[in-house]
Amino acid sequence: MSVSPTGNPPVLVAVDGSEPALAATRWAVEEAVRLHAPLMILSAYGLDDVSFAMRVYPPMEWLEAKKEAAEHMVRDAAAVAAEMAPGLPVHTRVSPLGSVSVLRELSCHVRMLVLGEPGGAVSGLIVGSTSIPVLAGADCPVVIVRGRDRGRPQEGPVVVGVDGSPNSEAAIAQGFAEASARNAPLVAVHTWHDGDTEVLFSQSRARFDWEPLHETEQRVLAERLAGWREQYPDVAVERVVLQDKPRHRLLEWSEKARLIVVGSRGRGGFTGLLLGSTSQALAHHADCTVMVVRHRAA
Repeated sequence: MSVSPTGNPPVLVAVDGSEPALAATRWAVEEAVRLHAPLMILSAYGLDDVSFAMRVYPPMEWLEAKKEAAEHMVRDAAAVAAEMAPGLPVHTRVSPLGSVSVLRELSCHVRMLVLGEPGGAVSGLIVGSTSIPVLAGADCPVVIVRGRDRGRPQEGPVVVGVDGSPNSEAAIAQGFAEASARNAPLVAVHTWHDGDTEVLFSQSRARFDWEPLHETEQRVLAERLAGWREQYPDVAVERVVLQDKPRHRLLEWSEKARLIVVGSRGRGGFTGLLLGSTSQALAHHADCTVMVVRHRAA
């Protein structure tokens, strides 16, 4: 796959002809303009769960009809992009692969992947088992345009969930970048609870075991943000530390945020689970757009 002549990776939006996919297209156009990046519009008409062991394959007439429909979808989305941003470079692609396969493949080459809310962009992609490998396995941030953002109000802060895990560090970096690009304040939300043994007995806390736990969490969050605040001095930062489960507080913040950024799997993840409960809850229930960021190991 090629990128733009300037080397700026495109923003990729997946479409299926639905209203949520159209909302995702509008969001992706605005983001591409903001980032001075090209836009790629994709529709995939293959099946991810077809195996070579199957005795019956989809008939060619069915595949041709699906391909024709996919081509129509990307043309419609491209027309929306041209109307919104006439000078924006737009590339379209129709893939015979299954949606999960092609999106994971292209995620290595794009700046971000934009999807509609559940039931939208690439039908069935967010609801059900196919959401897990895409949201957790993509090599770029995955954006789910949902909630009131389908009407595209651009108000409120960018909110990032911070728990101290490697995924959290990647989310912090992305959160600062998104807040800076939008000239928006950043709210860093850090929660803790008594049953979280990794919080209570971590090395960063053991050196200060005389502190009340809430003060310790305030200090730890400030340390996590310090380097990024130096890198993004234009971003006003509010720190929020609360004793609660992260999904509860982040869902509350989604009612007034313009974007929530979280890691794909947090501190409580287990080996073999690809997508954390917090990111799943936000992808399905948040009242604003959600960006899921996967940590890339060195």
